[in-house]
Amino acid sequence: MTAPLSPVDGRLLAGLAAGAVRARLSGERLTAQLPRSGPVHADGASFVTLERGGALRGCVGTLEPVRPLHRDVVHNAVRAMQDPRVPPVTVADWPELDVKVSVLDQPADLPAGSRRVLLEALVPHVHGLILTDGARRATFLPSVWAKLPSAEQFVDALLHKGGWAAWPAGMRALAYGSTEFQDRSPRPPL
Repeated sequence: MTAPLSPVDGRLLAGLAAGAVRARLSGERLTAQLPRSGPVHADGASFVTLERGGALRGCVGTLEPVRPLHRDVVHNAVRAMQDPRVPPVTVADWPELDVKVSVLDQPADLPAGSRRVLLEALVPHVHGLILTDGARRATFLPSVWAKLPSAEQFVDALLHKGGWAAWPAGMRALAYGSTEFQDRSPRPPL
């Protein structure tokens, strides 16, 4: 992402994500008016989180820019509807579905020689975190700090998510920030 996103860009991206979910649920075609140029056309990495009444209904994204941001958001919104960790999103979810788009900054390496070293470098409530040992990879968005407020809880839960019972040799940690935009319920039923 080269240019910063404006609030108008954010509303557009959140609306695109919600529109993609609505189109998939209703069987209609997604139509959207995009600006001719601007940051939503630059390659970008995003996550789309779907929640109903505060309960996770799906969260899927990309960590590296692989396509124009507006396409990445639509792609991830549709994939989030089928997040394998939770039941698929249905028409019944739509009226209460909150849609959040997180646009990720470029990840940067953090020291990760040990859990303690990482905990000292990690900035709570700011950093999103990617852990990888080369074979597995797991991430938490910066918004996860709201549910796991201490650095110890955050790192331990991410280790668990990645399937690591202990700190593996060769662990790599990358931190990133994100900018979040939302399209909140309530919505008319489909």
